[in-house]
Parts: sequence; C-alpha cells; structure tokens
Amino acid sequence: MSSPLRGTGSTPVAPPDTPPDAPTAGARARRPVTGRARTPVLEARGGPETQRRVRDSAGLLAGAAMRRLDEDLEWYRALPAEDRSWVGLVAQAGITAFVTWFAEPTRPPHGVGDIFAAAPPELTRSISLQHTLQLVRVVVDVVETHSDRLAAPGDEREVREAVLRYSREVAFSAAEVYARAAEVRGAWDARLEALVVDALVRGDVDDALRSRIAALGWSGRGSTLVMVGTTTSALDDVRAAELRRATRRAADDALVGIQGDRLVVFLGGEGDLRAAASTLLPRFGPGPVVIGPVVGELTDSARSARAALSGLLAAPAWEQAPRPVLADELLPERVLIGDVTARRTLVAQAYAPLAASPGSLLETLSAYLGTGRSLEAAARTLFVHPNTVRYRLRRVSDVTGWDPLDARESYVLQTALALGRLDAADSAPAGTAR
Repeated sequence: MSSPLRGTGSTPVAPPDTPPDAPTAGARARRPVTGRARTPVLEARGGPETQRRVRDSAGLLAGAAMRRLDEDLEWYRALPAEDRSWVGLVAQAGITAFVTWFAEPTRPPHGVGDIFAAAPPELTRSISLQHTLQLVRVVVDVVETHSDRLAAPGDEREVREAVLRYSREVAFSAAEVYARAAEVRGAWDARLEALVVDALVRGDVDDALRSRIAALGWSGRGSTLVMVGTTTSALDDVRAAELRRATRRAADDALVGIQGDRLVVFLGGEGDLRAAASTLLPRFGPGPVVIGPVVGELTDSARSARAALSGLLAAPAWEQAPRPVLADELLPERVLIGDVTARRTLVAQAYAPLAASPGSLLETLSAYLGTGRSLEAAARTLFVHPNTVRYRLRRVSDVTGWDPLDARESYVLQTALALGRLDAADSAPAGTAR
C-alpha cells in the first residue's frame, strides 16, 4: 500500500535569493484566507539581518541535521545507503521549508506531504508515522539549537517562537495525513473483512482466501467458532468500528461480518471461546444469538457457521431457548427446517449408540417416551421393576449425553429415535415388513 506521506506531488520550494516581498523589521502581515485557517499568520519574523542569517544557514542546518540523524536514530542507521541519502533529502527539504516560511510570514507552513514530495515511493512506503515524527523532531531540534546563531541580537526569542510554531504545524500535518490514511485503510479492511466472512460462510477456501485472512491479522492460533445474531439497528461506520474493537478485545482473533440486519462474528484463539462469545452478547440486537460448534481452525469454520446460521433460523421454534444458545442444542428445531447435518448428528449421537448398546436401552427409552414419560407405565410394558427402568434411563444419559428425565432433553431423544427409525426403514430391503 502506498504511503500516506505521498502528498500533492509538489516539490519542495527552494528559498529565493531575495524574497520578493520580504517584510521589513517590525512589519505586520495580515491573515490570508487559506485552507489552513486554524493557524493565524503571525507578524514578520525578525529584521533583515536575521532573515539573511536564516537563509545563509540552510546548508549548515542540513549538515547538522544529518549528523543528528546518524547519532540518534537507529532505524536511520539501518537503512541502505541509497535510502539514507533520500532521508537526507527529506531532512534538507524540511530545513528549506522552514527557511522559506520564516522569510515569508504570509505563506502557510509546508505540510509533511510537501516535505516528502521529493522522496521516491519506495522510501515513503517504509517510513512509519513514528519515524516521520522522529525525523521532524530532529530537524526542529537542530534549528532550535542553532537559533542563537541564526538570530541577530534581540531577535533570539522570535526565532525560537517561529521554530516552535513551525514544528507544531508540521506535527499536526503529519497526524492529519496519517489519520486520513488510517480512515482509508479502515474502510478497505472492512470491505476485505466482509469478503472473507462471506467466503468462509460459503466454505470457499483457497490460497487467495488464506492470504486475505493473514492480511487481516488473523494469527491462526487455537480453535475457532462462529456466533450469529441480529444487529440493534443499522450500524454506521463508527458503531461498526467499535464493534470490531470489542470483538478483538474478547478473543485473540476476530472477524466481523455485517450482512444487513444479521451479524456474523468469527472468534479464534487458545482461550475459552464460548465465554468470550458470551461477553459480546450486549453487542447484538434483540432475538436469539446462536453459537456454532468449536472447530480446529478458521478454514474449517464453514461447519460452525452453517450450524449457527441454521440455528438462528430454527431458534424461534424453541421459545424457552437460552441466550446465547448453542447450535447443537437446537438440533431438533434445525431438523424441522430441513438441516441435513443436524439430522445426521442426532442419529449419530443418540440413536446409533443406543441401538448398539446392550441392556435393552433403546427399547426402554422407547417404552418410556411412548407411555407419556411414566416410569411405572414403562415398567409394566417391559415387565420389569420401575427401578430397572430408572437405571436404564441413567445409562441412556451416560451413552448419549441427553437425560430422558429432563423435559427438553427427552424431546431431543424422542426426535432422534424417530429419525433413526425412519433411516432404518429406508435402508430395509424391498418387501421387508416395516
């Protein structure tokens, strides 16, 4: 990405030998009407002797600035020789810009974009905001250190004040340029993040997607889960940015997809992701919030996303569902809306283990559910003692993870039994009695 320091493309303005409208000592300059209206134009800086000294000292200040860069800035010393020469050109442009501004008080100070205009893109892309401010600080400190030599007797204070005002303007200019660049980068990242989330939900994972994921800063450590819900209202850029900051505080890795009134959040890391997801609950709007199953890595998260989105559609069928609710707790409701994965999961986790278990567990569960969840009625049907039924039902809970004595979980088991029997009937040979 190109550096935010690329400004208007103008080159640094060289100081004229004799300013055409250099003010005389004590003259006052009127405030011009410019785009940089926040800084009032100040009175003319120093007398003719000070003006001359400042112009003649440009080379001296540039040399002193180069020595200070080499002494104080480790990142500058680590640059290749060619890049160091370009940084030197930038420092000299900063000195030249100060000299020009000092001589012409009606001219607004040069911004960082103007100072860096002569540098090649390869350099400006490698100079961070921190490096820029360090460079500005060195240049300003050099000028301030030499202010006594620059000023004619009696003008020392005015030169120092000019240096301070100039440094303030350049620093504000740098912050403004980088702030605009951050806004542009933020908007680009948001668009890229939306594309990545859409691709992950669809399961379209390829090398290009992995590269985009890495560009968004996803570390890939630990597991991943997906949570979905609705937004409180249409999210503007500010609220969307705050939501993204909140998700990144909750987990090591986070991606956010805003799809109309639906919110899709990917969380990753080595901690308790379900606990992290619960902390984000206030960020969602009213209605159900569904958490998909934990998967190994982000590229496998399509399974978690599909389960969570299916659960969001099916959640209204369970009025007493907790908030948030796990997608695997909505398996019966997901089956009702045609979720094939939920159907297979129920059969594999409930019906199949019971059918393979000894001790008549499947028969006992069927009798219990078929007699209105009555231990005594099930015992009479099976010709066993009610304690035997109770013992077998505890074994059903151990085998499947669902407790038949709980109203909600017995409904899950009843749905699993119905699905298992349907599958068994479909797989029976033709002509076999059903």
